[in-house]
Amino acid sequence: MIVRDLIVIGAGPAGLAAAIAARKAGLSYVVVEKGALVNTILHFPTGMVFFTTPELLEIGALPFVTPYEKPTRAEALRYYRRVVDSYQLEIQFGEEVVRVEPSASAATPRTLSVETLSEHGVRRAQHARFVVVATGAYDCPNVVGVPGEDLPHVSHYYREAHPFYRRRVVIVGGKNSAAEAALDLYRAGAAVTLVHRRPALGESIKYWVLPDIQNRLAEGAIAGRFDARVVEIRPTEVVIERRGEHETLPADAVFLLTGYHSDVGLFERSGIAFDADTYEPRFDPVTFETNVEGVFLAGNVTTGRQSGRIFIENGRFHGDQVVAAISRRLREAGTAAGAR
Repeated sequence: MIVRDLIVIGAGPAGLAAAIAARKAGLSYVVVEKGALVNTILHFPTGMVFFTTPELLEIGALPFVTPYEKPTRAEALRYYRRVVDSYQLEIQFGEEVVRVEPSASAATPRTLSVETLSEHGVRRAQHARFVVVATGAYDCPNVVGVPGEDLPHVSHYYREAHPFYRRRVVIVGGKNSAAEAALDLYRAGAAVTLVHRRPALGESIKYWVLPDIQNRLAEGAIAGRFDARVVEIRPTEVVIERRGEHETLPADAVFLLTGYHSDVGLFERSGIAFDADTYEPRFDPVTFETNVEGVFLAGNVTTGRQSGRIFIENGRFHGDQVVAAISRRLREAGTAAGAR
């Protein structure tokens, strides 16, 4: 049975950074990813431009070269492919991690078993002394919890505007994703209504987007409903409550862009403690180790419901801290890959 030093769950920037750190430290490792490389970025809107400058997306000391001040989604995908190829990182795609638990084998004491389910329905277990969970938050949307949320014309993800030309679209949310989607749809010929539960748009909206969305709302090009909450979604309309009164909005499509949260299902199955309200996992702020010995976190998965606190810019450094802690532990035990 193969027992690696480290299994990294998730091939996003934080997981890749952890894998690079492990490779540099001489540790045996593998990255397990249920989807595609940097799967979250892949599913961002196709025309998205990052808020940050390219150097703040860099990992592994590889330069992110772009002619633009703000890199695009397509450039980011190309950059992270180059990172993986440059470091020849070992990644297993199409493998979803079901749970992490202490190994039941007497032959491998003090190791962790990582149970995976492949895209072809095959279950298997892999073993490592340590595990880094770097699954992000984008796969788990914050549900609104109203009737009709599961209807086929309702989505928690926005990709592109063209299919909604001359269609009536309701967007629920008031931060970057909602504002950018509203503008994109409006300019593609959709009739857009933006519904937000607060009295004003979020302050964290990109500085070049905020005046644009404010002006479109002020002139009525995009309809706005603030201090409003959705109470029901129907096949062709959305019912909202606003200032004690109900209003019905026509809708051919509904985007619930209300944020995302860490995968608490994996936390529960793996025994990782987290706050029941905020979904924030419990971990050491220095080493990023959870209450489960040998299981660490990296990147956006650390944030619970507050996924806006960690971005690539700061989450990319977690891997170095985690691998440094793991390397120390392995040296103390005399079991690091380089010592065997």
